[in-house]
Amino acid sequence: MAEHQGAEHHLKAAEHHEAAAKHHNEAARHHEAGDHETAAHHAHAAHGHAVHAETHAEEAAKHHAEAHAA
Repeated sequence: MAEHQGAEHHLKAAEHHEAAAKHHNEAARHHEAGDHETAAHHAHAAHGHAVHAETHAEEAAKHHAEAHAA
């Protein structure tokens, strides 16, 4: 499993980026409708997914460095 760990982190990062995009789209929709509380909820959820995505991207980079560093 160790050799696939980097790929798994890339996939998880992509999933979180996709979820963040969905929440940003929802935030925009609610903001346009004047529902700022719901917009804020979706914006906060989007940020959380972005943080998770960045964490997985960092883990993938660490895995690459450990496996392929000179």
